[in-house]
Amino acid sequence: MRIARFSIDGNVAFGAVEGDKPDELVLDIIKGIPFADFELSGTKVPLSKVRLLPPVLPNKVVAFGRNYAEHAKELGSEVPDAPFAFFKPSTSVIGPGDEIQYPSFSNELHHEAELAVVIGRMCREVPRERVKDVILGYTCANDVTARDVQKREKQWARAKGFDNSCPLGPWVETDLDLAAIAEGITIQCTVNGAQRQLGRTSEMIHSVEDLIVNITEAMTLLPGDVILTGTPAGVGPLNVGDEVAVTIEGIGTLTNKVIKRG
Repeated sequence: MRIARFSIDGNVAFGAVEGDKPDELVLDIIKGIPFADFELSGTKVPLSKVRLLPPVLPNKVVAFGRNYAEHAKELGSEVPDAPFAFFKPSTSVIGPGDEIQYPSFSNELHHEAELAVVIGRMCREVPRERVKDVILGYTCANDVTARDVQKREKQWARAKGFDNSCPLGPWVETDLDLAAIAEGITIQCTVNGAQRQLGRTSEMIHSVEDLIVNITEAMTLLPGDVILTGTPAGVGPLNVGDEVAVTIEGIGTLTNKVIKRG
């Protein structure tokens, strides 16, 4: 099931996305929220008539860096022995079609296409065999990074946590499974239609299970929290006016435009 969060006539709701052709997609409005038992209302609206919002509003976004060897290599970084986590605040999250505002304190903005894991239930100290039980589904993410600031500052709070730096969407796909991700699904990023990144989740150094076991040893995850699993090689610059799209096999495409801040 593809679960979207959307706005229509000033109201916000969740809906199940139905259909295959982009111009014929409809939303069956959900009665309740996707983090508990819910029913489909049978009330359907065309996707073209709504504004898609970030599929979730996370309490926190836990991101993992250098989880693809070739990406670490292209930045001249060592591959960490253990998962390497950092945070993006909830204020960094935007949805499909929203604008990425180029930060005034940076001159080198980069895209990073990533598979995002959406947590479905409160969890702590999750054993590996139970990881699948705490996942609601998966979505596309762009870990937008002020690369010059990342290089200059010892920690990444400003470089990766500024407003609009975490596009998510277009919806949460609940039918992907951990086996398919381990076998490898394709992650692609294009800028103005030209391919920049192309990788597969099978290239991840630490698996989704590794990442969730690692972070829940330290902290509680809440429903709607998001885990970013790292980016494949090919990261590169974004400029004002660019349109950047992240496409993940089996999920969909997340598209955003870069604008001048202010």
